[in-house]
Amino acid sequence: MGTSIGIVGLPNVGKSTLFNALTRKAVPCENYPFCTIDPSVGVVAVPDDRLWKLSEFSKSAKTIPAAVEFVDIAGLVKGASAGEGLGNKFLTNIRETDAIAEVVRIFEDDNIIHVANTVDPLSDIETINLELILADLQSASKRLQSLVSEMKKGSKTAVIENSALTKIKKLLDEGRLAREAELDEFELVEAKKLCLISMKPILYVLNKKSGGKNLDEMNDPRWAKLQQFFKETDSKYVMVDAGIENELKDFEGAEKTEMRQALQPEVNHGSLGDDGINDLIKAGYDLLGLQTYFTTGEDESRAWTIRSGATAPEAGTAIHMDFKEKFVRAEVIPWSKLIEAGSYGLAREKGLLRTEGKDYIVKDGDVIEFKI
Repeated sequence: MGTSIGIVGLPNVGKSTLFNALTRKAVPCENYPFCTIDPSVGVVAVPDDRLWKLSEFSKSAKTIPAAVEFVDIAGLVKGASAGEGLGNKFLTNIRETDAIAEVVRIFEDDNIIHVANTVDPLSDIETINLELILADLQSASKRLQSLVSEMKKGSKTAVIENSALTKIKKLLDEGRLAREAELDEFELVEAKKLCLISMKPILYVLNKKSGGKNLDEMNDPRWAKLQQFFKETDSKYVMVDAGIENELKDFEGAEKTEMRQALQPEVNHGSLGDDGINDLIKAGYDLLGLQTYFTTGEDESRAWTIRSGATAPEAGTAIHMDFKEKFVRAEVIPWSKLIEAGSYGLAREKGLLRTEGKDYIVKDGDVIEFKI
């Protein structure tokens, strides 16, 4: 199950600063292109108040959150698909991740170099996506040529793959992402084997600067164009002030809130909910098609990561592979119902604790005890 998200973008848009804030792990982020040469990897806890409430409820000795992996990848420039800059390394590294967090800058600052010498987030997105498309076009074209001989030998799998790649190549030729292709379930299986970059889900991360010239706050035409693009492509995005989040990375709780108020006095934090980093982590988790169920007790409360739509036996494999083969039943209760009941015993008396079989589809937030 993939949980890796690659942080990509043009040089000097705040990728490594954002990575620092995400992982509290120092990586180079000086103000010049190609500073980040080797990808840095950080495992990041998924913020989830439900887990901590369950841990307090059970008086657990340990609390273990769900996690996703973020990879800081070298900056991309126009021509990367042809090997420009660190293009080959970039494409190899991003191919190994499961989703893409594409960072674009939406603030103007004469002191921070932009590789194109102008701030235009939609243009940045088009540059990056075109390089992904061109790289995939090379891969798809090469594979289609090799499929000819396999189809002549009567391979049914090759016929399916050829159908999928023919549809995908048509889109790539039009400058569109491979993930827009309408594939049936068999074609999708074969297409995924090629690990095309533009098949991966993309989350756009809009990097602002507190107190700066932010395009959204200026009601700039470039912001309107960006919003139109998101609407037309049904794209997901989050907004983050990477610089502020990096400064706040070593603070927690009330102290962090106080520092945020000091650094961003003009922002109404009460209306924002979570900070930008938490929003990014949660959005990345959702982008990967993941959800969480819990186990809780005196020894440990833990969030387990599964694919959305997983059955109870499939969910059990997050704990141990034997849980799928030896599954008998599962006792299930929504996390909030368990806390409201006051104890497992009272939940059982009230009929809130259900017994579910192997066909049960696990819901996000379920508390589960597996019986094998």
